[in-house]
Amino acid sequence: MIRLEKGTWVLVADGEKALFLRNDGGALAPDLTVQRVEEQDNPRQGQQVSDKPGRRADTGAGQRSAMEEADWHQLAKDRFAADLVAILSAMVRRGRIGKLVLVAPPRKLGELRDQMDDGLRNVVIAEMPKTLTGHSLPALQKIIVEELEAVS
Repeated sequence: MIRLEKGTWVLVADGEKALFLRNDGGALAPDLTVQRVEEQDNPRQGQQVSDKPGRRADTGAGQRSAMEEADWHQLAKDRFAADLVAILSAMVRRGRIGKLVLVAPPRKLGELRDQMDDGLRNVVIAEMPKTLTGHSLPALQKIIVEELEAVS
């Protein structure tokens, strides 16, 4: 059974918000406290572009094809994952994080995992493929503790 020992950190993240939580209670009575919040202002794709996709000449006479436009909204979400990994890696290097639980939607969890260095990867004790950023702190704590107990 994985328990949240005192000092264990929990990252609850999605593509636009991240909560850095630390267990200030014991393993039998966890008490998660918010240590840091990161949020990204990432409007929908339609709000980030103002022009129609570009056109290019095609092989036929007078024919033109639309060019695929970059998905700025998704690119910003991907960049946010890289930023979170950089923050966590720095905290691990400074000795602030010894154990870490990652909670994120499956795709975001994969993006985080892909960008981790060995130092960060070695402190991760559990991963939860869930979207929990919209929950209150008491609800988060209850869900996380129940999920960790169910893992073993």
